[in-house]
Amino acid sequence: MNEPSVSLPFDPSGIVLDRRQGLTRQLYQALRARVLDGRLGSGTRLPASRDMAAILGLSRNSVVRAYDQLYAEGFIESRVGDGTYVSQLPKLSTKVSTKMSTGLSRGLSTGLSTFLLGNTGDSSSKVIHNAPIFRLETHHLPTPRSGPPRAFRVGVPAFDLFPFEVWAKLQAGFWRNPHAQSLGYGDPAGEPLLRELIAAYLRRSRGLSCTPEQIVITTGAQQAISLCAQLLLEPGVGVAVENPGYRAAGCAFGLTGATVHGVAVDSEGLDCTALAALKNCRMAYVTPSHQYPTGVVMSLARRLELLAWAERSDGWIVEDDYDGEYRYSGAPLAPLAALDRSGRVLYVGTFSKVAFPALRLGYLVLPKQLVEPFSRARALMVRHSEAGTQAVMAQFMAQGHFQRHIRRMRRAALSRRNALIAGWPVEIPGVGALPEMVAGLHVKVDVDNPERERWLVEKALEAGVELNGLGDYWLPGTVDKTAGLVLGFAAVGEAGIAEALGKLRKVWNG
Repeated sequence: MNEPSVSLPFDPSGIVLDRRQGLTRQLYQALRARVLDGRLGSGTRLPASRDMAAILGLSRNSVVRAYDQLYAEGFIESRVGDGTYVSQLPKLSTKVSTKMSTGLSRGLSTGLSTFLLGNTGDSSSKVIHNAPIFRLETHHLPTPRSGPPRAFRVGVPAFDLFPFEVWAKLQAGFWRNPHAQSLGYGDPAGEPLLRELIAAYLRRSRGLSCTPEQIVITTGAQQAISLCAQLLLEPGVGVAVENPGYRAAGCAFGLTGATVHGVAVDSEGLDCTALAALKNCRMAYVTPSHQYPTGVVMSLARRLELLAWAERSDGWIVEDDYDGEYRYSGAPLAPLAALDRSGRVLYVGTFSKVAFPALRLGYLVLPKQLVEPFSRARALMVRHSEAGTQAVMAQFMAQGHFQRHIRRMRRAALSRRNALIAGWPVEIPGVGALPEMVAGLHVKVDVDNPERERWLVEKALEAGVELNGLGDYWLPGTVDKTAGLVLGFAAVGEAGIAEALGKLRKVWNG
């Protein structure tokens, strides 16, 4: 039910746009900033797109695109027959936390064999506040599938579209005559040029205002998550992870001796009410742009709730934006970190879903107060990342190949998604319809019970088709688990998707 209309006046003063830059992006950022800092309060009525265009001297199309992005992210809402209003949203404070784990000086926990993902069967594996608490065992660590990609492998992009010829030329150019400074010990935070280009890319494509100094290069997203765990958690401190979710993150947190709580995910993302009920919880790990593996996009209201939780609890949020480049309607959504006004979000990015996982190249965007300790810790652990890959990626980005490749990959993923939609077998007993897929490289399909889920996965593997059961993503000790199938649709082309769907239809109907 809509809130009563509060016709507060719109004040365009202070909105100054640079005509040499993208006007749609500038207007979107200006309006978003005013909503977040309260200058545009909840219930404020915005001018119609035509009127806004006249006020600011823009084309109506520029205003419509800016409004569309604000609609997609939940900042504004349309009331039928009554115009466009700022959504009802909570306010955030601006207090900045500087508290860190003292574990950096003590070193890592030595109890590694105790804290591994799995269920030891002891009394600590129980449900408290509806959140499973679990211990970890090495034989339950998730292992990504290897070998040539095939339908419907989860977690890999379209390898066949990567411009390897361009990459090979750039790499050969670097090693043919490398600078002497590139051959010694490098900056632990990463190559300065690459960090500068990543910061520019995030500002332009994500609306994430950050400086190169806030970026630390890592060997993939998993190392970034592990650094967050090792520096910000202590034994016994609570950390919340999405359930179902990315179990390797839970492993990284558990290895520090932290108490890992699985928190449910609903249609708006992580259940912040359940999160708030956890005691001594200092960190939350989330995938808000495209929840892994359910595909839910976290609502703006839920994002603000999560940020408010971090402020109240003096906690941290680790945001894993593993496939944020892939959105099929409008621009990619601004990350949670772009809403952070108090220095509590650590943003994890990766090149694995745009290039290929074997590249082992990722990055962290850190609150400013964490940059030095993270760089120092990385210097102690691995000294610095391999120089050649960083230098080649920097040239790949600087010469425009990266942006062109992203556009190509997004078009291909959309086409492959459509091929999956067109050929999905709708007549299989106990298997739901494909949900709407607005983002990402995989989809979760509902199944009526876990036994059927296991049977479907087994039959698919017998036919040479890879599927993941939703059971692979639940934490041990979880009660009331739902069943489903998780399918990646980017690994092979449209013909391969059609062939795989034909095999599934045959074995599942047999």
